[in-house]
Amino acid sequence: MLNKLNGLYVITDNTLTPENTILEQVEKALIGGAKIVQYRDKVNKDEDIEKLVLTLQSLCRRYRALFVLNDRIDLAIKLQCDGLHVGKSDYHRIKDIRIPFLGYLGVSCYGDIETAKKMQDLRVDYVAFGAFFSSSTKPNADVVDTDIIKKAKEQLDIPVCAIGGITTENVADLTKNNIDMVAVISDIWNSEDITKKCEEFKKLLG
Repeated sequence: MLNKLNGLYVITDNTLTPENTILEQVEKALIGGAKIVQYRDKVNKDEDIEKLVLTLQSLCRRYRALFVLNDRIDLAIKLQCDGLHVGKSDYHRIKDIRIPFLGYLGVSCYGDIETAKKMQDLRVDYVAFGAFFSSSTKPNADVVDTDIIKKAKEQLDIPVCAIGGITTENVADLTKNNIDMVAVISDIWNSEDITKKCEEFKKLLG
C-alpha cells in the first residue's frame, strides 16, 4: 500500500458538512491539498449512508487521497472501505477487526501512550492523540499536552495524528514535533474559502 498517512486530515461533521453540500465541500478540501478525508456521521443508520460512503470514497480516490470511515466497523468491512477509524469503545475489537478489514486502521488514543503501544502491537496503521486545544465539535474532550507528540514520535514506529481544536494559528505547536497528520474539522468547514484554508494548512505542514 502506498503511504497515505501524512499531511492534512479533514473530518466531516453532520452540522458543518450537511448532506446537501458535503460532496462539494469535500472536493474543495481535496483540491486544496487534503490527503485524508474521514466521514463521521453520528446521526444516520448504516443503510442510509452506504451510497454516500461509496461516493466519497470514489471522490477521494480520484484525488489520490485516503478515505476513512469513522466507527462504522461492519459497514467498513462490507463496503471494503480504504480506511476505518475507531475509538475507545472498540479497543476490545481491534484484533478481530484486523482479520476481515484490509484497509488502513486508525485508533484514537486521546492522551495515552501506553494504549498507543498496545494498538501498534495489534497492527493498527496509525494512532491519533488529542484534543490539543478546546474544540467546538467536542467541547467536553479533555485537553492533552502537546508534549505527547514528541513522546509518541520517540516511542512508536507507526504514524501519529493530532486532533482537537487545531487551526492555522496554533498548528505550529504540533508541527515542531514532526507530527505525521493533523486532523481538522471546524477551521476547515467554517472557512469562507475551504480550498484556500486547506492550502494554508498544506503550506504550514510542509
